[in-house]
Amino acid sequence: MIEAELKARVHTPEAVVKRLDERTTGRAEVYQDTYYDDPAGRLEGSDKELRVRTVHGTDETRTLLTYKGAKVDEASGSKPEHETWVSDPEAVHALLRGLGYVPVVAFEKRCRNYDFEANGRKMVATLVRVPEIDGTFVELETIVDEADVAAALGDVRAVLRDLGIEEEDLTTELYTDAVRAGRTSS
Repeated sequence: MIEAELKARVHTPEAVVKRLDERTTGRAEVYQDTYYDDPAGRLEGSDKELRVRTVHGTDETRTLLTYKGAKVDEASGSKPEHETWVSDPEAVHALLRGLGYVPVVAFEKRCRNYDFEANGRKMVATLVRVPEIDGTFVELETIVDEADVAAALGDVRAVLRDLGIEEEDLTTELYTDAVRAGRTSS
């Protein structure tokens, strides 16, 4: 399955939150993300990602192991995504290290997530703040078959317009790259 997703900088977070709150109730969560690669950087070099994410919510903490394949849509950065729940995060970190992967970057994302349906699709909007990066972002995604990516991205764009997000606000910059750049310049 493909995560058809667009990400944008948000200039008026309060207005976007208000519009999202009109659709559904959001939930605050903090993500602890650790990205892995082999020592030669072959995953990143082939546009792939391997991540362990621990999500701290108000009622629960859960951990997910995620593999993202190379982009299927260059303009949006949409990728195939395979994800599974992890019952023992420390074991997964140890397993990845044991297989020769090394952590390449780890950081925190402070999120407010909204699940809703729009244009006949299940969507997730996430308002994101990464303490190491200036600004607020919104990610809007839906999971589709590869043949449906273009149509799904059209639907995602329509919802972003409803949220007050303009086309020029869209970005494909990765949080991992921004965090690493900020740490290098410090």
